[in-house]
Amino acid sequence: MAKVEIFVQDFCPYCARAVALFRQKGVAFEEKYAPNGSANRDEAIKRSGGRTTVPQIFVDGRHIGGCDDLLALDRAGGLDPLLQG
Repeated sequence: MAKVEIFVQDFCPYCARAVALFRQKGVAFEEKYAPNGSANRDEAIKRSGGRTTVPQIFVDGRHIGGCDDLLALDRAGGLDPLLQG
């Protein structure tokens, strides 16, 4: 199974939706709390090529994007193969 990382913050409906999708699929993931001004947020911004929003999602180190990107990838049938590693 692929390594999944998701950078989140409190009260973020997009973060909650992305987390729910991974849980629904039974995928193990590392949730990194990344409020504004935190080291985790800085890491997410750097690794995502400058995106400042959350969630930021990575599968095996590859930047997937945010929630909308994740959902679009899943709808297109591209997420499950990535998660298989």
